Amino acid sequence: MTGLLAAALAASLAAGCTTSGDGPRDDGRGQSRTSAPGESETRAAGRAALAVKIDNARAARPHTGLNEADIVYVEQVEGGLSRLMAVYAQKLPKVVGPVRSARETDLQLLGQFNRPVLAFSGAQSKLLPLIDKAPVQAKPPGEANKAYFRGKYRPRPHNLYLRPHRLMSSPPGTSVLTTGFRFGAAPKGGKVTASQTVRYKAARYTFTWSRSQDRWMVAMDGRAASTTDGKRVTAGTVVVQYVKLRRTAFHDKLGHYTPFTETVGSGKARVLRDGRAYDVNWKRPKASAGTTFTTKDGKPMKFQHGQVWVVFAKG
Repeated sequence: MTGLLAAALAASLAAGCTTSGDGPRDDGRGQSRTSAPGESETRAAGRAALAVKIDNARAARPHTGLNEADIVYVEQVEGGLSRLMAVYAQKLPKVVGPVRSARETDLQLLGQFNRPVLAFSGAQSKLLPLIDKAPVQAKPPGEANKAYFRGKYRPRPHNLYLRPHRLMSSPPGTSVLTTGFRFGAAPKGGKVTASQTVRYKAARYTFTWSRSQDRWMVAMDGRAASTTDGKRVTAGTVVVQYVKLRRTAFHDKLGHYTPFTETVGSGKARVLRDGRAYDVNWKRPKASAGTTFTTKDGKPMKFQHGQVWVVFAKG
């Protein structure tokens, strides 16, 4: 079973049917696995980033605990919808969610974090062996029952929430964010940009620059994004990363196939910071490596300090 505990992480950031078990079903496509004896209440050993797969259907909003994430990844799933992957290192909110199921894309994406803790609601039975082999500490409900609970005010499957402190006692710190990101003063150039929109078949994200807040204001499907405590969702830096998509062997009940987002390789990206847009190149040589972003003259593209959103768009 997955759940072997990792050692301390290396520093690198500059600033069909499913298996049976006690965990709740996700959305008819996945179920958490049974836990090995004594695993259900264990916490992650060493210093590991926490990655949480978050629901982003309209019925799942507003989110809880999203503003405390260091990085928010946006990926496409079945039917042109989207899911979020929130990565935590500096802060652990009391509650995060709603939590949803894992995808094959997540395993490659998280390879750069050196065995992070992965919180998710479940997965298709065919995907479970891949999760077992992946370099992650998988913690679905069946292996961490007391870390999850069902909210009272939303219907299933949009009401599963995580208590991060039941998985790790304290934030691991930024040394576990082995992403390749660089932070610092903005490079020269860039194009003054008021907003940027990324469209999927059934989802839309818009990032609008706010000079007064020195942040990009996030909107989802045409509505301002906020959290359950009433705060707006904002980003210091937004990366629109153009990637290749391919069809996987997985699909939902309606026959919509799950796309796989290729995050290893190279390509183009647009970085939004300080009210400007920079067209850059990205490169990730292997799944265990972070992604580097460079300007047209080959210099590292530096991000603004604060939460980073990475939106994967079809290149």
